[in-house]
Amino acid sequence: MIEARHLRVLRAVAATGSFSAAARELGCTQPAVSQQMKALEASAGTPLLVRTGREMRLTQAGEALVRHAAGILAGLTAAEEEVAAIAGLRAGRVRLVSFSSGSSTLVPTALAALRAAHPGTRVSLVEAEPPRSEEMLREGDCDVALAFRYGAGGTEWADLVVRPLLSDRLVGLVPEGHRLADAGSVSIADLADEPWIAGCPRCRRQLVAVCEESGFTPRIDFATDDYPAVVGLVGAGLGVAVLPELALESVVPKGARTVAVEPSVHREIVALTLPDLAQVPAVAATLDRLALAAAR
Repeated sequence: MIEARHLRVLRAVAATGSFSAAARELGCTQPAVSQQMKALEASAGTPLLVRTGREMRLTQAGEALVRHAAGILAGLTAAEEEVAAIAGLRAGRVRLVSFSSGSSTLVPTALAALRAAHPGTRVSLVEAEPPRSEEMLREGDCDVALAFRYGAGGTEWADLVVRPLLSDRLVGLVPEGHRLADAGSVSIADLADEPWIAGCPRCRRQLVAVCEESGFTPRIDFATDDYPAVVGLVGAGLGVAVLPELALESVVPKGARTVAVEPSVHREIVALTLPDLAQVPAVAATLDRLALAAAR
């Protein structure tokens, strides 16, 4: 294998015409130059220099290698500078995927802070609900996934680095004219006979599970991943819903009222990445900014 340090020595020998002059230019000894040239010729499998007395001249193979060496060394220098910039957060890219309510609340604050601190770091964002976002991370389609789950932590994230962000409580949403609109807190069983508007598939499964634990199966008339649509449907008097508090931060519940729901249900919101990616400075900085955004 041809090493970059050997190419640098070959270029110096070609430019100066002797081992001793190349050694002076490179700041090393003449035997060191001779040793490295022997190593390079061994790697190349052919002589690169013809020694005639004190003079050196390149063989045809040596001329070819010197010609390519300039581009190789320039490319290596550029690569070293780019890697150093990424390591120092002067450059870099992070591909982020988030569920919709995280995109409208946690992500903007986190990315604004990241850009202010490290303007050379670029972040792209796409939306996907878990478990699709987790699949994207494992498949290499993103670097950080904002995700959530309900209940006690299982083993579905055992292979990932998990940065806990916050516990997000579910709240009830009823039309303004509803009989329970002014109640401070309601049992979910009090809504057993109501038509329901459900959210994303994972949220929908959680709703059904909570309702069944309270002794009834909800009649789901509408289902949508769009939280503003859920609010609009409730505000129009078409049903009731339970939504995460985070989802309501960026939505004005026009025509609807929020009420506390018992039993209390929370979802755990986290940022996920792969173990190797967690060591990348730009990814680590993104995780830190998401955690700070969630703490406010």
